[in-house]
Order: sequence, then structure tokens, then C-alpha cells
Amino acid sequence: MNTTTATKKSDLQTNWHLIDAKGKVLGRIATEISSLLVGKQKVNYAPYLNCGDKVVVINAKFIELTGNKELNKVYYRHSGTVGNLKTRTVKQLREHNPNKIILRAVKGMLPKNRLQNDRLANLYIYEGSEHKQQAQLGGKSDAK
Repeated sequence: MNTTTATKKSDLQTNWHLIDAKGKVLGRIATEISSLLVGKQKVNYAPYLNCGDKVVVINAKFIELTGNKELNKVYYRHSGTVGNLKTRTVKQLREHNPNKIILRAVKGMLPKNRLQNDRLANLYIYEGSEHKQQAQLGGKSDAK
């Protein structure tokens, strides 16, 4: 008789992935990052646990966008007070904080549940090619 075993938190193993965003298209790289953060590619995936890996993204400043999105794509935020709608284009956001471009794209692709913040905590984004996670990567990288 076959039995099914449930995945426990102690059974999970976390891997590190290094992704170089230089010259890559935003949507393509965001789907790759979000699938690594969710961990659905793993054999012992469980939807109620954070099975995902840790992802380090470097060169976020050099991410590419297709078409005229550099000027036409607009990010909105609102404080809730009348007249406080703030807008920023991708070009303005790239000058101010280029990490948020990738962060917002990945956050929009993750499932909207209680694990979303835990999965986003496993994402490390850096503007340049230098990052603080050298020890965790152990000299190996999955630079794509």
C-alpha cells in the first residue's frame, strides 16, 4: 500500500540564485524570479509553506523595457487623502530607485496570500554588480 507524506518545514532546503539583470527584459526576468521565490519547481513543493529559494539580482539599473514603456508606463500611489495621488514614470523611478522597478514587477506576479511578504524577503536587489551575499553563494552562481 502506498502512502503520501506531507512536506514539513524541516524538510525544506534553500538554494541561492544569482541573476544578472543587465540587458534583460523586465517581464521575462520577473517571471523567472517569481517562480524561484515560490519554489514550484521543487519536488517537495507545498502551497502552505515558503518552499522558495533566495534570489540575488544585480545590475538592476540596467534592466530593459520594451516599446515606449520608459516614458509611458506610470506607477501610482495614493495616501488616501484627497488630492494626494503621486505618479512616477519608469524613467523617474530608475533615476530615484531602480530596485523598485524589479520589486514591483515581481510582487505583482507572486500569489496574493500570507506568504507573499515572506517570499519577497528572500529577494535581494542591487543597483550595481557588487552585492553583500558573496558568502551565501559560495563562489557559485546561476548567472543567466
